[in-house]
Amino acid sequence: MTTTWPATTPGLLELPSGRLIRGRGLRHALPDGDPPTFALYLLGKEPPPTAWPSRWLRWPDFRLPADRADAASAFADALARTATDRVEVACGGGRGRTGTALACLAVLDGVPPAEAVDFVRRNYDRHAVETPWQKRYVRGFAA
Repeated sequence: MTTTWPATTPGLLELPSGRLIRGRGLRHALPDGDPPTFALYLLGKEPPPTAWPSRWLRWPDFRLPADRADAASAFADALARTATDRVEVACGGGRGRTGTALACLAVLDGVPPAEAVDFVRRNYDRHAVETPWQKRYVRGFAA
């Protein structure tokens, strides 16, 4: 069964393949509408349980993922799930870590690494990917 996001979903990013993924900040209320059917949470400590399946990637604020191999696996899993699930990627504010993860997902979906940050800033949030090391991480992320 395919359960994707409606086009009017706040924080929605459409990848070049047409797949949809929602980015958001966990410090903000859950948006109205459909909840995710899977979420990837990018936080320094384990998030509280949710009503939907989720995966936690240890990623302290303003830094990079603690385990880069785990991050690559989590991004590949999230992208694969967008074919049938409403996937959400979220951190505290929804910009730095979330934007970096969305840029890596864009790379996996075919955006050249050198263009992925601009792609996410144009199509998700103009302030996404907040630090120079997050930008370098995306440029060095290989599909």
